[in-house]
Amino acid sequence: MTGLVYKSTGSWYTVKSEQGDFIECRMKGKFRIKGIKSTNPIAVGDVVDYELEESSDTVTGTIYKIHDRKNYIVRKSVNLSHQMHIIASNIDRVFLLVTINNPPTTFNFIDRFLVTAEAYGIETILVFNKIDTFDDATLDEQLYMQHVYQEIGYKCLRVSSTEMKGIEELKAMMIGKVSMFSGHSGVGKSTLVNAMEPSLHLKTKTISEASKQGQHTTTFAEMYDLSFDAKIIDTPGIKGFGIVDMEKEEISGYFPEFFKLKDQCKFNNCLHKDEPHCAIKAALEKDEIAWSRYRSYLKILEGDDEHYRTDIHNEDRIISDKTRE
Repeated sequence: MTGLVYKSTGSWYTVKSEQGDFIECRMKGKFRIKGIKSTNPIAVGDVVDYELEESSDTVTGTIYKIHDRKNYIVRKSVNLSHQMHIIASNIDRVFLLVTINNPPTTFNFIDRFLVTAEAYGIETILVFNKIDTFDDATLDEQLYMQHVYQEIGYKCLRVSSTEMKGIEELKAMMIGKVSMFSGHSGVGKSTLVNAMEPSLHLKTKTISEASKQGQHTTTFAEMYDLSFDAKIIDTPGIKGFGIVDMEKEEISGYFPEFFKLKDQCKFNNCLHKDEPHCAIKAALEKDEIAWSRYRSYLKILEGDDEHYRTDIHNEDRIISDKTRE
């Protein structure tokens, strides 16, 4: 039988069958997925084959095969530096919630997120939230930020959960897809999900309370079916991806506006830093590339993401790793 993993809590996985039933399943033996050293072989979003076990009073299942993934998102395990923890797989779209001042979302944070999403092959849409709270200066800042990313080719939405602005447009972009919401803590993710699907209220509230208490439930992603033919993966512990391991020469390839110009650089291995006849730096001087993007690129190139990654994930990683010990 084939099903979709909706929830993972360490050793048990909630799988939805093709008939729409939910079955608690365990894993058969140890899985080794080629090319991934991971602390959890099965993730939310995985398509799996399982067989039913009816030996006890309740019907449970045993997963014996994981189908190929079209993509997945990982983060590093804090104790096992070479191990990855897979957060979710087979994601169609990520919606990155951005707030201007409550809390502030920086260009650097957005760019790191986008670079990693590009590396994983996942489309990202920027959702500017809390637009009902803007004064003139904040509005200018938000519109400038939106302009920078729209020029590159990223889709942007402006929403307000309290005034229900942009909600229908957001829902339309989710129909028939598996979406994941991310962003800093406090950007209004739960409120936005509740605005789209009020029946989920209790679940999101429970998750946010658990997250405040630092319980290990915050580290487990969960998928929900929404009433308008959409699925959402809620990842309370994810506030940013950190930077996936990549070679220095690769990084500019995940900045779409750099990628278009790379072939025009004099040197094939140009890092767009100190090299002569660099097409990216020439475009920068002509204001064809945003300086904020170039600064983010240099920071990533210089490997200035260790503190960033630790700050964002450290607490969740420690709890998650303890849970699995």
